[in-house]
Amino acid sequence: MKKLWIDKSFEYSGEQLSSLYAYLNHKVLGDSVVAWAGPCNVSLEHMVDGEDLLELAQIKSDNMLHFIIEKFEASLLFMACLQRLFAEIVITEIKKESSEAQLVRKGDDIYWGNKKLNISIATCSPSSSLLHFGINIGNEGTPVETCALSDFKIKPKDFAENVMDVLVAEVEGLVRATRKVKWVK
Repeated sequence: MKKLWIDKSFEYSGEQLSSLYAYLNHKVLGDSVVAWAGPCNVSLEHMVDGEDLLELAQIKSDNMLHFIIEKFEASLLFMACLQRLFAEIVITEIKKESSEAQLVRKGDDIYWGNKKLNISIATCSPSSSLLHFGINIGNEGTPVETCALSDFKIKPKDFAENVMDVLVAEVEGLVRATRKVKWVK
């Protein structure tokens, strides 16, 4: 799995959650994780979560840390599991930098008390499975009560690099684990 921090700031609209996004836009081919900071504003047209569509939910923030993960030859169930593992990685990395971060994961969402830290969705296409994970950098422009990296005095780029390093090691370990077992009769 390859990783890339994108220095350019741009809005996550939901359109980035598509096959070959990292390759066609950033020349990162294959299993990948890319990250950048920027606003978030997902229109109903690009919303993937059926629950959010039924609720006509607003998914937006003035500034988030975005991750797009693409994995080939992976099921939607695998990506949903990876989504929860990624949430645990995020919690662990935040706790390393801030002892006051008493974070709790509920499914794929992370909370500090009743304040939500992230948004996340996993989906699949005919060629790959995809995951978007957005973490609030600040609390401005969100439709619900939130917490953010700024509450824990965490710098987004360094944090993203650390999280991507852990994710890449975990995925490579998972792949390695599937390739060292022999077939049973």
